[in-house]
Amino acid sequence: MSAPIVNDLTFQAATVNGSGSQSANLVLTRAIFSMGIPVAPKNVFPSNIEGLPTWYQLRISPRGYQARTGDPDVLVALNPATWTEDLRNVRPGGAVIYEETYSTAGARSDLQYFPVPFTKLAKTRIQHDTLRKQLTNMIYVGVVAGLLQIPFDRIEHGIRRTFQTKPKAWPANVDAARLGFDYWQEHYAGHGVGHVLRPMQGAVDGMVLVEGNQAAALGCIMGGCTVAAWYPITPSSSLCEALGAYADRFRNGGGERRMAIVQAEDELAALGIAIGAGWAGARAMTSTSGPGISLMAEFTGLAYYAEVPVVIFDIQRVGPSTGLPTRTQQGDVGFVYTLSHGDTRHLVLLPGTVEECYEFAQQAFDLADRFQTPVFVLSDLDLGMNLWMTRPFRYPERPFDRGKVLSAQDLERLQARWGRYRDVDGDGIPYRTLPGTEHPAAAYFTRGSGHDEAAGYSEDPETYTRNMDRLARKHQTARAAIPAPVVEEIGARVGLIAYGSTHHAVVEARDLLAERGLEVDYLRLRGLPMARSVADFVARHQRTYVVEQNRDGQMYDLLRLEVPPELAGRLRSIRHYDGRPIPAEAVVRPLLELEEAVPIP
Repeated sequence: MSAPIVNDLTFQAATVNGSGSQSANLVLTRAIFSMGIPVAPKNVFPSNIEGLPTWYQLRISPRGYQARTGDPDVLVALNPATWTEDLRNVRPGGAVIYEETYSTAGARSDLQYFPVPFTKLAKTRIQHDTLRKQLTNMIYVGVVAGLLQIPFDRIEHGIRRTFQTKPKAWPANVDAARLGFDYWQEHYAGHGVGHVLRPMQGAVDGMVLVEGNQAAALGCIMGGCTVAAWYPITPSSSLCEALGAYADRFRNGGGERRMAIVQAEDELAALGIAIGAGWAGARAMTSTSGPGISLMAEFTGLAYYAEVPVVIFDIQRVGPSTGLPTRTQQGDVGFVYTLSHGDTRHLVLLPGTVEECYEFAQQAFDLADRFQTPVFVLSDLDLGMNLWMTRPFRYPERPFDRGKVLSAQDLERLQARWGRYRDVDGDGIPYRTLPGTEHPAAAYFTRGSGHDEAAGYSEDPETYTRNMDRLARKHQTARAAIPAPVVEEIGARVGLIAYGSTHHAVVEARDLLAERGLEVDYLRLRGLPMARSVADFVARHQRTYVVEQNRDGQMYDLLRLEVPPELAGRLRSIRHYDGRPIPAEAVVRPLLELEEAVPIP
């Protein structure tokens, strides 16, 4: 057998939901990461609580690629219901660790099989039924450590890190992992395998593993959020759960949490609470996913038209309707951008990394205050609920931007010239006061119905038109305040545009395309409304591919509306929407096919 491939493989565990496999997979991930090797975990889990198949895929890449790859090189198969399907997906020459009672009759002959009596081993060493079920997964961690030559002290490190708040659980988990490790050494040591792991230097120095929802929650704390209202929904629930934990740690004075976190009766009420808090001057937010966004449409229109600041996190999943609740997609961008009836257009932030989840969460509150409007932060299940490598987050240095808020002294100086919805600076943004401002002129009536510059009720057509034109002007002003696109250009004829978690597949796809002789430039969108530089990027390229994770090419459509008509024909759409995170090959293959079908003159 040829020399094994070092530090470059995809591992997959096929187990049953609710069996404790998540902890085992985290131990393995952290053990490998502690060896200095870049990792990229992807968790595919069912939408029920227990019993259905679940898969955990771990990308291990010396180049630090973070996108999903697809077919595994090493498979742990512990679910008889998916055994045949799981075998079919392993790469030729791959290794399969499986429960020895599974039948291999008629199985592929191009794989290496390593049967292990997991059930028998667990029964001989673990007496408690529930604990046996959970620790069986830790046995496979030890077996995988043996196969890939992971030092056992790294497995111990992963156990301590995963169960850091439960030190009493360490001995039992270490024993279970040791049981699997020793079994490998006794029965399979010396077997030539296709992949091994070796410690690396410099690849992950100073990095940590963080979920996007955790990063966003910490960003809310740093952004001055004092009110959060939410209703549980996958995949956004962990954001507000983490926010509560951070508030207990960092917003705690005298044993009392200095932050209001309210679990409302539904998503509609959650946004209503957040809008009310925003009107009162608090920095307020809610977190939800697509079905919750659908319910929030009317209240979003109220906040837009009455000009009340609020931040809404949308951790996207597969729709429409209930869709696939535990799969990922970018299917809400077109809906969110113009959410609510009538003419509405919102500020939308599109983080592509966990660092941006942290930073954009902070920036969202500044933008909401500055522009007095709802601000959406669109993440997705892949970015929000999976672990990602990142540099430690920076502590914010800039003060909060509260925007155009008038004090009593300001009102005394202005006298009768102030009007709640009057544009005096030409940027479309009016001045506001906060409840409790002690001045006779501070009060006004917040209206979701027609109103004039002084917040008085009005159905006058010219007044309505004037107000709507001002709101459009405010939206145009926001173009310069939204996070600018990230552009990487080498002067290629072909361009790529992507956003959000799709970014990681595009990074790898650019390298693969270059290896196949096609250099491409790349622009990553980070917010809406789009910066004017986006149209300039399209103009500099003979053809530009828009890559996204939805069926209809929603950003592609927005771009065609945004760029001049003569440039719209240069845009092409690449879409991936099966609910799994997009791999690089899903960018490379259709792009090359389209280029070959219609070559650039």
